[in-house]
Amino acid sequence: MASEAVPAPASAAPAPERVRSATLRVLARRVLGIVFACAAAAVLIALAWARVSFPNDHTPEGAYLRIVIAVNRGRFQDFFAYTETRTQHACYTIRDYRKQTRERVLATFPEPERSKLAAEYAEEAAAPDGADVLAIYARRNGWMNRLRRDMSGIAKIETQGERATVQTARGTRYPFRRRENGIWGLTLFTATLSAEAEKAARDLDLIDKAATDYARAAKAGPP
Repeated sequence: MASEAVPAPASAAPAPERVRSATLRVLARRVLGIVFACAAAAVLIALAWARVSFPNDHTPEGAYLRIVIAVNRGRFQDFFAYTETRTQHACYTIRDYRKQTRERVLATFPEPERSKLAAEYAEEAAAPDGADVLAIYARRNGWMNRLRRDMSGIAKIETQGERATVQTARGTRYPFRRRENGIWGLTLFTATLSAEAEKAARDLDLIDKAATDYARAAKAGPP
């Protein structure tokens, strides 16, 4: 009896078809690779162009736009570098005086004054940097909300020597002063922070005098 031929499995494709499918897969991977490479190159080019075309912070426009970015991100610390020198010095002065005051209170004051005053000065005393002090006062005084409300596109810039004013499309005017390093710094908060620095110095003086009295009384003992 003649043997019957065994038919090839239905799923098996002819050799030329398998070769064609494999070739198409390789081509697809290559095309995807090219597409991803082009996309990555476009992103790099866009970033490079943005860096080149973005105004330098040695101009009032560049400083103002960096402040806008920091405000939009909700990070007051990020535009500390774009405040004037007096503002920055005031922030560091507040931090240093509050730290000294708190240490003096903890070392010499009796309870309950010790705990009360130590808590009052704790936030500024623990600030790692002047930028953090700026953020503390921005939160307390609602400066972030104010800037978010008022900041908009630049309508015009007036520059006179070391001072400049950026006027927005909404009509708000922001004063700047050129710092020693050439960066323009916002002067909007200088008066408030300078007054706080002076208050911190006066508080330290009062606390120091009271601490001296407490130490003298403790040394003398009960009457």
